[in-house]
Amino acid sequence: MNIQAMMKQAQALQKDMLKIKEEIDKTEFVGESSLVKVTVLGTKQIIKIEIDHKEDLDSDDLEMLEDMIMVAVNDAMKKVDEATEKKMGKFGNIPGLF
Repeated sequence: MNIQAMMKQAQALQKDMLKIKEEIDKTEFVGESSLVKVTVLGTKQIIKIEIDHKEDLDSDDLEMLEDMIMVAVNDAMKKVDEATEKKMGKFGNIPGLF
C-alpha cells in the first residue's frame, strides 16, 4: 500500500470519527434518581435539572436531595461515556484524539 492510499484511508477514518463524535455531542442523555432527572449533552454540559414535586421537601430533606442530584448527574455522565465508548470504540484507542 502506498503512502497516498494510507493518507486517504487515515483521512476517511478521521472524518468518520469526527462525524460520530459530533453526533454524540448533540445527543441528550438523561440520568435519574428517585426524585431527580438530569439531562446532559454528549459534551457533558448539563442542560436541564428536574425535581419531582410530588413530595413536599423541607430543609431536612435538602441533604437527601443534593445526594439524589449527584446520583442523577453521575448516571447521565456514565451514559455519555458508555455511548462514546460504544460508538468510538471501533476506532481503537488513539491517545489525545478526543
